[in-house]
Amino acid sequence: MRIALDGMGGDSAPAIVVQGAVQALRQSGGAFEIALVGRRDELDRALHQIADLPSGLSVHHASQVVGMADRPSAALRQLRDASIRVCFDLLAQGEVDAVVSAGNSGATMATAVVVLGRLPEVDRPALASVLPGPSGPTVLVDVGANVDCTPLMLLQFGYMGSVYAQRVLGVTAPKVGLLSIGEESGKGNSLVKRAYEDFATSPLNFVGNVEGRDMFSGAAQVVVCDGFVGNVCLKLSEALGEMAIGVFVELLSSSALARTASLLLKSELKKLTAQFDYANYGGAPLLGVNGVAFVCHGASSPKAIASALGRAADAVRGELTRHLAEGLGQYRGSLLGEGGRG
Repeated sequence: MRIALDGMGGDSAPAIVVQGAVQALRQSGGAFEIALVGRRDELDRALHQIADLPSGLSVHHASQVVGMADRPSAALRQLRDASIRVCFDLLAQGEVDAVVSAGNSGATMATAVVVLGRLPEVDRPALASVLPGPSGPTVLVDVGANVDCTPLMLLQFGYMGSVYAQRVLGVTAPKVGLLSIGEESGKGNSLVKRAYEDFATSPLNFVGNVEGRDMFSGAAQVVVCDGFVGNVCLKLSEALGEMAIGVFVELLSSSALARTASLLLKSELKKLTAQFDYANYGGAPLLGVNGVAFVCHGASSPKAIASALGRAADAVRGELTRHLAEGLGQYRGSLLGEGGRG
């Protein structure tokens, strides 16, 4: 297995990206190889800063870079040799099995759609994020790819999120909830109310509306919303998690007694912080394109890059794209709007 990694994507590329690639290879035990894509001279300089480079790492030259502020449409037209474009070209040509990028998310998604194409029953691809919780992970979809949605698009997101939860996270018969302002079927805006009717008559394991407080409770393993709401929820939950851990760490160092307690609970505290550390869950899979693609935060740490590479490898091993296509094809009628509300 070989994964293309956008070496020029991210706020601190290529150094942080290269460190993440090395960390992933050291953790993988040879399970996959990485093709670092970008300007060879810059990538080589970053690689030379690392001692004892693991095997399985190669550099594929791309002369151009899509900046974080560049417009996706302009990047597609003018930057044909950009690192992210070359990554997806390699995937389309069968030279790699997946793509991971922490670069311009709009350009990454647009390039994926243009180069790979969409799965037949998908109107718009969606970004899914894995939220940690005491009852296990929850897939939140969409988290930013589509700020304006139709009820039919939300239904498609529900199917794709359900397949991802099964094939990558190992959840059997995942419960699917529709994010709203109340559990009752009549609660929510016009979009949610109309989508509820389609979800209720679908073959999904639909548990009804769920509220924001339910995202971490295990009430549903897949939570569906439009990309505007999902992106706000994702960034709010990330900030709250970081703040809570920071306050907790500060309290544990506030007195001699607290410091003693922290030493006694060291292993348990490590497990707790790891469970709520978003870097452990890697990037967001772009569901609905004809290939495995993961989009990471521009500010991703090496740990987050490594986690995204691991998740991408899991998706390839789980044949995510094939199962998405088969699962969506099975319910072709409802997903194409026959009886649904587009």
